[in-house]
Amino acid sequence: MEKTSTVTEDRRKKIDRLKELGINPFPAGFKFNFDSKKAIERFGGISGEELEKDTTPYTFAGRIMAMRVFGKAAFIHIKDNAGKIQAYIRKDKVGDAGYELFKLMDIGDYIGITGSFFKTKTDELTILATEIKLLTKSLRPLPEKWHGLTDVETRYRQRYVDLIVNDDVRDVFITRSKIISFFRNYFNSQGFLEVETPMMQTIPGGATARPFKTYHNALGMDLYLRIAPELFLKRLVVGGLDRVYEINRNFRNEGISVKHNPEFTMIEFYMAYATYEELMLLTEELFSRLLTEIKGSLVIEYQGQKIDFTPPWKRISLYDAIRDIGGTGDEVIKDFEAAVKFAESKKIPILKTDSHVRVLEKIFDELVEHKLINPTFVTGYPTEISPLSRKNDQNPDIVDRFELYITGKEIANAFTELNDPDDQRGRFEKQVALREAGDDEAQYMDEDFVAALEYGLPPTAGEGIGIDRVVMLLTDSPSIRDVILFPHMRHKQS
Repeated sequence: MEKTSTVTEDRRKKIDRLKELGINPFPAGFKFNFDSKKAIERFGGISGEELEKDTTPYTFAGRIMAMRVFGKAAFIHIKDNAGKIQAYIRKDKVGDAGYELFKLMDIGDYIGITGSFFKTKTDELTILATEIKLLTKSLRPLPEKWHGLTDVETRYRQRYVDLIVNDDVRDVFITRSKIISFFRNYFNSQGFLEVETPMMQTIPGGATARPFKTYHNALGMDLYLRIAPELFLKRLVVGGLDRVYEINRNFRNEGISVKHNPEFTMIEFYMAYATYEELMLLTEELFSRLLTEIKGSLVIEYQGQKIDFTPPWKRISLYDAIRDIGGTGDEVIKDFEAAVKFAESKKIPILKTDSHVRVLEKIFDELVEHKLINPTFVTGYPTEISPLSRKNDQNPDIVDRFELYITGKEIANAFTELNDPDDQRGRFEKQVALREAGDDEAQYMDEDFVAALEYGLPPTAGEGIGIDRVVMLLTDSPSIRDVILFPHMRHKQS
C-alpha cells in the first residue's frame, strides 16, 4: 500500500506538469484506424525489407503494458482490444514536445499512437511512432510483471485489474459470451421465441430454494427476487407460445461454494407437445454442436479428467445410482430405518423431519454426484421431491424427469411438465405443509398458476441449463467465481 501511495503521488505530480504544458490528461474520444490483430495479420509475414518500403501511417489506441527507455528512445508494448503490439518511440521522430509528453507517461496509461511499421533485429513487428497522444493518465500502478495479480480473492474483488493483466481470464469471458450467443442462436434456429419474465415476483416459485426478499414502496408489498422463471414461462405456453426460452439471472439466498453463487445465469426453455425423453435427445444434440463450435471436439479435458460428450450419454435411475454407485444395497432403498442408519454411518447429516426420500436424496448428493464424470442423465426422481413434474404413467411414485450431471456437477434439470391443475394444487398444498413445518425452501401456493393450468397447458417438456457451470466446463475453470465477472464476496476486513 505504501508503494502504491508513493507511485500515485508521483503520477499526480505528472498530471500537474501535463496541465502546465496545456495537455489534458483525460481528453474525450480518439479516432484510430488499426489494431494489433489487423497489424499482425497484414504485416506479420512480410520481411523487414519489404515492410520498410511501406511508409503508410496507421493509428492505434491502447494501454501501455511495458516500457524500456534508452535515453532518447524507448520500446513500449501496447495492449488493445485485439491483443498486443510493440511501438518504438524516438525523440527525433516524435519531436521535442512529443518526447517530453512521453516522459510523463507510465505503464498503465492509455495512449494514441500513429506511425508506420518495421521489424526489429529479433524480427518483432513494431510501430515507429511519429505522433503520440495521452488518452488517460493512470494513477495506480499495475501489478508487477513477474508477481502479477495472483491472489485469488483480490482477482475476484478487482476483476478490472485481473482483466488487464491476465489474458487467460479475458479469454474465459470471451468464451462465455460465445457460449451464450451459441445458445441463443441454436434456440432461435429451432423456432423458439426468446422472452423476458419478471425478476421480481410476488410468489417465488419454480424451484425449491430460499429467496431474497425486498419491498416495493409504491405498491406497499413484499416482492422476491426470482429463484426460477419456470411458472411464468409455462404461463406463456398456456397462452399459445409453444416454444419459449429465457436467458437471465436467478437469485437464491443460499451458500457460496465453487459450484454456487447467489446470483447465477440460466437458460430455461419450454417445448409444447414434447416429453422429457425428447429433451434428452435435444440436450445431446445441443451440447454436441456447442462442443464442436467452441472446442472443435467432443472430447475435452476438465481439471485433468477426460470428458467424452459423444452421444448417446449414459442413463441411470436415481435409485440404481444410489445402490450401484453409492454402494448402499437394496435394503437402504426399500427401508427408511436402514437408509437413516446407512446415512449416519457415512456421517451424512440427517434431520428428524427428513422422509425416506429426503434421506436417499442426501445419500445421492454425498456419495454419487461427484462420481458422475462423463455426461449422465439421472432419471426416475421421486414425486415427493418433484412438485412441478408429471407423474410417470407406470409408476406414480416417480416422475418423468432427468438431471444431467457432468464432472460431478448438476448441469441441467428437465421434466415433462405437470399440467393437471388438481394434481398441481395438491402438490402445492404438500409444499405449503412442509413450509409451515419449518422448511423455508419449500414452495408456496400459487393460485394464479393453478388458474392458468385450468385454462389448459398442452403436453409440454421444459429444461433449465446452468450457463455458469457450462462455461466452467468449456474453459477448464475450477470455481464458478472464475466465470462470473463480479462474483459475490464478503465485505473486505479493514
